[in-house]
Amino acid sequence: MEKKEKAKRVLGILKKVFPGARTELKFKTPLELLVATILSAQCTDKKVNTVTPELFARFKSARDYATADTAEIERYISSINFYKNKARSIKQCCKRLVEKFGGTLPRTIEEMTELPGVGRKTASIVLAEAFNIPALAVDTHVKRVAQRLGLVTSDRPDHIEEELKGLVPEKDWRSVTNLFILHGRRVCRAKSPLCEECSIKEFCEYHKTKGG
Repeated sequence: MEKKEKAKRVLGILKKVFPGARTELKFKTPLELLVATILSAQCTDKKVNTVTPELFARFKSARDYATADTAEIERYISSINFYKNKARSIKQCCKRLVEKFGGTLPRTIEEMTELPGVGRKTASIVLAEAFNIPALAVDTHVKRVAQRLGLVTSDRPDHIEEELKGLVPEKDWRSVTNLFILHGRRVCRAKSPLCEECSIKEFCEYHKTKGG
């Protein structure tokens, strides 16, 4: 099956399985989503959501983070893994945000990735979820699902992003991110994937060669 057709059919099925799919991180503002996404690196969204209510109640603006002691930020996120590094990243990111963009998040991936600690994945999530700007984020789940389906050939996230963008219309870029993430978390797990329960196994190269 041609890859574009496969991608179309896979998305059609996953949209029915996960209707209204979006990020599971809880946020009210673009800045809150940016901070939550930084915190979510190598951490579950569920865990991040347990610490952000108090964090967001204390830090309302980029300037609040930029002018705070790193130790204070650490206290709010100390139950998160790598919290010291993440606190430092958040402070440095917000300092640059204030200095260069007046504390307001930019709306292009090029400008977003100028912020310390913000890569294409984080920038794409914020652009898509906070601003509804077409973007496709490649995290470990998106990478795994795309590779197992045989939709991509590369192992590099930036190349995978471009391959997937070439297979689906721009309006579906956000859907690819959210649907592949949810499918990767709940079914197409890294270890012990639930192949027999998978709604798209008929399109999966991994299932044909290893799982089935």
